[in-house]
Amino acid sequence: MDFFADTAEINEIAELKDLGLLDGVTTNPSLIMKSGRQVFQVLEDICSITDGPVSAEVVALNAQTMVKEGKRLAEIASNIVIKIPLTLEGLKACRILTEEEYRVNVTLCFSANQALLAAKAGATFVSPFLGRLDDIGLDGIELIEEIRIIFDNYDFETQILAASVRSPLHVKDVAIAGSDAVTAHPSVYKKLAEHPLTDTGLESFLNDWKSTGMKIV
Repeated sequence: MDFFADTAEINEIAELKDLGLLDGVTTNPSLIMKSGRQVFQVLEDICSITDGPVSAEVVALNAQTMVKEGKRLAEIASNIVIKIPLTLEGLKACRILTEEEYRVNVTLCFSANQALLAAKAGATFVSPFLGRLDDIGLDGIELIEEIRIIFDNYDFETQILAASVRSPLHVKDVAIAGSDAVTAHPSVYKKLAEHPLTDTGLESFLNDWKSTGMKIV
């Protein structure tokens, strides 16, 4: 399962790459706003760090302008993936862009039916939002499972990109459910390495080694 960084902060992305945990990046207008920088500058910097997919989101609401904005964003680098909302106009734009061989990430997916439409429109990725479903008492992991079954039933090539992922438990659960990729804040991925038994075991080993008085180098 691929790990995408859901951030527009260059330092966070670079650190994740150094850890060997960066397969791509997702951004959205809110993350760009939080960075305090100009959108094209941010995306250029991100694409200089990774050659994996970098999702850049349009802000238009009609298909014609979405296509225009998407093509402009795709000029930034060859690994830009055009991010489009899951609306009827968005699906129309997705079809147009896909037919012209652009990669598209259809975002803000909250149902299996929506994911099916995105796949039929030719999306490269569809992004189901788990955390936001959990917030309203629904089961985000169940959604991933449903989409996986549908996509496998019909051999859709669209990849499931689990989004709104907020915890290591979410990461584990979407991996079990068969998501192709997951996008989360880098802090979530770093937490995957944490376990109290690892800490106590390491402390014990180091104390025993210290008592021997030996050195490796």
